[in-house]
Amino acid sequence: MNHGLILPILLPMLAGSLLLVRSYLSLRVKRVISLILTWALLPISIWLLMQANSGELQLYALGNWQAPFGIVLMLDRLAALMLVITAVLAGFAMLYAVRGDDERGPNFHALFQFQLLGINGAFLTGDLFNLFVFFEILLIASYSLLVYGGGAQRVKTGVHYVVLNLVASSLFLIGIGILYGLLGTLNLADLALKIAEADAERQPLLAAAGFLLLIVFGLKAAVLPLYFWLPSAYAAATAPVAALFAIMTKVGLYAIVRVFTLLFGSQAGTLTHLVEGLLWPLAMLTLAAGVIGALAVRSFERLIGYLVIVSVGTLLAGISLGTADSLSGALFYLIHSSWICAALFLLADMVARQRGDLRGRLRTGPRLANPLLLGALFFIAAVSVAGLPPFSGFLGKIMLLRAAGAGQQALELWPVVLIGGLGMLVALSRAGSVLFWRTTDEAAPKTDLDTVRALATIGLLACSPLLVVAAQPVYEYTQATAQQLLNVDAYLQLVRGGEA
Repeated sequence: MNHGLILPILLPMLAGSLLLVRSYLSLRVKRVISLILTWALLPISIWLLMQANSGELQLYALGNWQAPFGIVLMLDRLAALMLVITAVLAGFAMLYAVRGDDERGPNFHALFQFQLLGINGAFLTGDLFNLFVFFEILLIASYSLLVYGGGAQRVKTGVHYVVLNLVASSLFLIGIGILYGLLGTLNLADLALKIAEADAERQPLLAAAGFLLLIVFGLKAAVLPLYFWLPSAYAAATAPVAALFAIMTKVGLYAIVRVFTLLFGSQAGTLTHLVEGLLWPLAMLTLAAGVIGALAVRSFERLIGYLVIVSVGTLLAGISLGTADSLSGALFYLIHSSWICAALFLLADMVARQRGDLRGRLRTGPRLANPLLLGALFFIAAVSVAGLPPFSGFLGKIMLLRAAGAGQQALELWPVVLIGGLGMLVALSRAGSVLFWRTTDEAAPKTDLDTVRALATIGLLACSPLLVVAAQPVYEYTQATAQQLLNVDAYLQLVRGGEA
């Protein structure tokens, strides 16, 4: 048994516990501990990615209780990929946070580590109940991080966020309660076996449980009509927290992929592709709503929130097509959108610091102290997130459009994606002209550009051209990941006693 598989969970759990128990430590010591342990997740995640690339599914049975009776962690190509994405994003977000954003209240670093614990655990768990447990861990940490620093707007947004997620958690418990009551197991691979063997009397209830899970995951992924909480929540959070939150919608999308390809995949009999007919229209509507919101909004931070919603709709479109090519394109786009949207939140904060009381409101304001550097970073981010060449967003969209083929879905996807890209470009162009061109003669408040904050932002933005340079090996990996996901038999072998 590979004990390294539990390290992405164990490391932030121990770090968070240490920082919480030793809360009397100086802020400088907390920063050093948090930075070292956060960046330590990157080599561990890359090592696990190299192991997963062999194609062999790996299990870690806690207490050595084997599946389906014990709690297990499961490593495949998808889980390893999500761990790497999270590690890169968290490392740069933490680097940004230690320049002052962690001073606004107590226990920032402990909460940040517990958030990572929940995210990494959700990617690695092979058990539906423990998916719920890790969801709750990351949500509890996110509640505190969202209102970190106080303020009426943060508290108001935080209350909405908490209430919605408490409702979602209740529905999640009802859904897994139905599954356990009918099938007597919550191990994902074992559930897939038993759903396939379920008789006709139990299938309507199993379908109801599946739809409940879709609602829960749709809320966490910010799928229409469950996305209204996202722009306000992300705009209210501090920059490094909002950047870390950029991966949270991907946790919901990950859960949709994991549950509905494995539990209700090709082996599920009459329940095969249970939600496939719903995902396609939801994807198109979410994408369109995100673009409309981006065009209407009057705040830079809220604009980025709507760009996150656009990325969710685009990813859901690739997932809904259900082919290896479409899943591969969606995964490539997921890597790109997670890093670039996170970089935009950091960039928005650097711009807001030089606009005085206006902050990120899209109104004519004073000249920025560093317009050339910030303008150049904005231009790169805008081109990338809008999906224009030569950056990674363009490649991701091309992969998705090619995967749609030449049928009815292509006729629906191409106009929405292309017109949506145009809408994003218009919204970003308007924001850029207000922030960098339509300025008054009034001088900007005296705010020195923090070098470390700039390096953290540049580091995340640099991931886009690096993805282009490494496009071939990344594409080959995402193709292999998609094929592994669709090969349900390999997962079923985990509970049949064979080798996966």
